[in-house]
Amino acid sequence: MTYDRIDRISEEVRREVDRILRDEVRDPRVTGTWSVTRADVTRDLRYAKIRVSVLEDELRAPLLKALKSAAGFIRRELGKNLNLRYTPEVLFEADDNIAYGVHISSLLSDVLPEKPPETKEADDDEPGAP
Repeated sequence: MTYDRIDRISEEVRREVDRILRDEVRDPRVTGTWSVTRADVTRDLRYAKIRVSVLEDELRAPLLKALKSAAGFIRRELGKNLNLRYTPEVLFEADDNIAYGVHISSLLSDVLPEKPPETKEADDDEPGAP
């Protein structure tokens, strides 16, 4: 059985939470470089687990604390803007996938040999070339 409806709702919740955080939350701890990477809504629409990626390590803990304290406000705004039977309870957690990808990329660049730059030869020998 596929859960296409739940996937669409999860994506809509992700977009709406991102918009609420950027436009309506006025907490000074919600600063820096962050992004809402994923929202997982349960099948019964009771809970939404929101994953937030933060690039600066020193801002991760204050940001998550601010998001947890603003969860009630975010849930109320979701209820106003989404037409769902239940407004899901919002749970925030850190998403380390981007930092992990950067780490793996740096490891691979250290291990793999560098390719020499490809030189593009001038095509002066082609007919019709001035």
